Amino acid sequence: MEQQMVVFALAHEHFSVDISSVEGIVMLQEITKEPHAPSFVEGVTNLRGSILPVIDLRKRFGLAFQGTTKDTRIIVVTMNNKNVGMIVDGVSEVLTVSEQSIKPPAPKVTTVDPALIVGTAKVDERLITLLDLAKVLTPQEQADLHAMVS
Repeated sequence: MEQQMVVFALAHEHFSVDISSVEGIVMLQEITKEPHAPSFVEGVTNLRGSILPVIDLRKRFGLAFQGTTKDTRIIVVTMNNKNVGMIVDGVSEVLTVSEQSIKPPAPKVTTVDPALIVGTAKVDERLITLLDLAKVLTPQEQADLHAMVS
């Protein structure tokens, strides 16, 4: 069996999420800050007439902020049946890998907490870390995020 994933960059590492969770990829756009939001929450943005909460994955994972570039994107994903925007350094491709090539996460392969990782796949000379979207935000953080747009 094969798995399709959207591959993106974050702090010079390659990450991916299952394509079935991705609603779209958009250029970085104006984001309105939300008072009293956690530090990793950038705020909300208007995406095609809907208010979308946006998080910065660098901040969420405790990685240093290096500014935005022309490649910075917002990946719109579905978490717990709600859309969330995730700011990433850039999106490189949609990739299909066999499930046999996905290995359990090694604890020291990435800077991200291993509890957030489904596995890793070696593609050519790259190591791609597959994120578990269900664990990127705790249930309470997801509820708080969506309360901002309710």
